[in-house]
Amino acid sequence: MTNMEPAKGPGVFVSRWRTDGPVSAEVLQQWKEELDWPSWLSLAEAALFMDAPELLETMSIHLSEGERAVLALVRRRWLGDTHLGEAIEVALSIVRTPETRDLALEGRLRMERGLVRFEAGNSEGAEEDLTWAETRLKSVAKASRDHDLSLLNKAAYHMAQGEALMALQVYGDISRKGGHADETIAISRLGASRIRQSLGHHFDAGRHAWNAHKHAIMASQIQMAIEAGSMFLDLVIDHQSSQAKPMHVQVEEARPLDLADEPPVLSVHPSDVQGVFDWCIGHLEPGWSGPERPALRAMLTLAHRLGQMEAFESLMNQPSEVNDPMLAAVAQACAPTPELTETWSQRLSELTLL
Repeated sequence: MTNMEPAKGPGVFVSRWRTDGPVSAEVLQQWKEELDWPSWLSLAEAALFMDAPELLETMSIHLSEGERAVLALVRRRWLGDTHLGEAIEVALSIVRTPETRDLALEGRLRMERGLVRFEAGNSEGAEEDLTWAETRLKSVAKASRDHDLSLLNKAAYHMAQGEALMALQVYGDISRKGGHADETIAISRLGASRIRQSLGHHFDAGRHAWNAHKHAIMASQIQMAIEAGSMFLDLVIDHQSSQAKPMHVQVEEARPLDLADEPPVLSVHPSDVQGVFDWCIGHLEPGWSGPERPALRAMLTLAHRLGQMEAFESLMNQPSEVNDPMLAAVAQACAPTPELTETWSQRLSELTLL
């Protein structure tokens, strides 16, 4: 299921502690107010994930009993504990008790229980909990991090059950203008693009990939932005037209179709293709080494299809720098001369025989 990295806000909070701390719990309260961040729990989770134990201890005074129970559960999951059922029930009893009642945390915990039930093979119980959690969080904490996670996990559940159209409906509930985090929007549009492509809905697949790329950039999720950008390019390279409207205009003009409507035709202006290609090339990790370079493989393939191999001239002439066998195979397929093809064939043999 889905696990999102700590949001930018909590990351800033932890970074400030490392540069300006340690400070008292009272000063942490001032920092939180300056950041205008709504939840101590999400800050505590960020401190846990980013290995800041002293910060976590200092801020613990600000956590409610229910938040401390949820944080303990998160810590156990993070450490690899898969026997969480009893801990979830204990935490649920705390957030349901009148003196420590917390409606949003109850939604969060029902989501956690849904994940545990899914992992245990209890699909019916998992769906019940995930649906209940999403409904509760939509009611009391709409577009919060937990609500976003509940939507993404519910969609992931439907995909795991082979219910792609149900997953697509859930992704559709994550509106680009509904206050959801850019990372959430990017993840949802990546999933929606893949589903639309499998259904042969080429325009919608391209539109969703474009949105995923843009929102991943806004979320500072570089690798996700490259993944979405390469997906967009793969979909649209063969559908370019100088008469096409800019993609951002097509996105804004897109509307649900009636049964009698003709589906829109995928047509993308070459400047949009070039813009996404240049951005992705410019944000690849430097160098050609590394055992797994999926983004580099994708962009090399797309550069070959676009006839823009100049960006990879250095790579193509340095087979010894490549450690990823699949990248070597792509380079072999993209080689412009028989001599270079043979050189890359030798490098591929070396890597696969290691």
